[in-house]
Amino acid sequence: MSEPRAVFLTRRDLLSASAAAAAAAMLPPTAYASDFHRFKHGAFDITVVSDGFITLPAEILLPDATPEERQVILPRLGGDDQGAPVQANIPLIRHGDDLMLVDNGSGTNFQASAGKLAANLKTLGIEPEDITKVVFTHAHPDHAGATTTSDAKVLYPNAHYFVSRAEWDFWTDKNFEAKMPQVLHGFAQGAQRDLFAVRDRLTLVKPGEEIVPGMLVVDTPGHTPGHISIELAGDGNLLVTGDACTNDVIFFEHPSWYFGFDSDAETALKSRQMLLDRAASEKLRMLGYHWAYPGIGYAERRGSGYAFVKA
Repeated sequence: MSEPRAVFLTRRDLLSASAAAAAAAMLPPTAYASDFHRFKHGAFDITVVSDGFITLPAEILLPDATPEERQVILPRLGGDDQGAPVQANIPLIRHGDDLMLVDNGSGTNFQASAGKLAANLKTLGIEPEDITKVVFTHAHPDHAGATTTSDAKVLYPNAHYFVSRAEWDFWTDKNFEAKMPQVLHGFAQGAQRDLFAVRDRLTLVKPGEEIVPGMLVVDTPGHTPGHISIELAGDGNLLVTGDACTNDVIFFEHPSWYFGFDSDAETALKSRQMLLDRAASEKLRMLGYHWAYPGIGYAERRGSGYAFVKA
């Protein structure tokens, strides 16, 4: 595995005041209110609930871009020359008697501008006790950090949890710190906190397995070694992509560019290119975690890249 292409930064480093202000201006009402995007896909009723937003620096979002390219792209994302906000879109999925989340957001374990999921669920009349399943695309803090509360209690106490076996094996390795670069040590500590808190109600899954009928685990490694996406059966399947393709502008238009937080840059690049190629070829609908709310759309080929077309 190659080392990350950029250092992992602290929360203070990540929060540029100007970018955060731009992010707040661009947030959908759904970030803090009850006007959520709802749709039906096959046997699944889906509501996209915002966890708020995080701010990422330019060297993480655009490590391969020239200064001139950054000056063009970052304002399109609502940022400035220091960085840009990216939203956190979490699908709440009802299927039969199940009420499921794909990822559970930051909680209090990342940036203060995120961690809004539980409050937003309450505006829908949904209490933490109502959630029956939580599926982790991966165990980064903005995706799994809300597993426990600040007093170390499991936030969704009645939920059963799912994570890929490869993801579990990677983060819980007893020799992690000896094997992996120091920039990953803090992330491993957070992943262990979250995964160990629910180990008595955790199922380790493999690609090709189903969470519930019609909800398939898809292998998209690289961002983390065990990163998965979720494919929902329906009229033209829906891919919940997690961080397999982190931005709907940058990596659609420049699919050969790297992302600074990918643990294995080359594997992540291959996964992203295969995902976009398949989505464009099969006209699959996609839901992206960090895409402009509600993050639902299609990939259309445009020259050597793709365009994101809102659904």
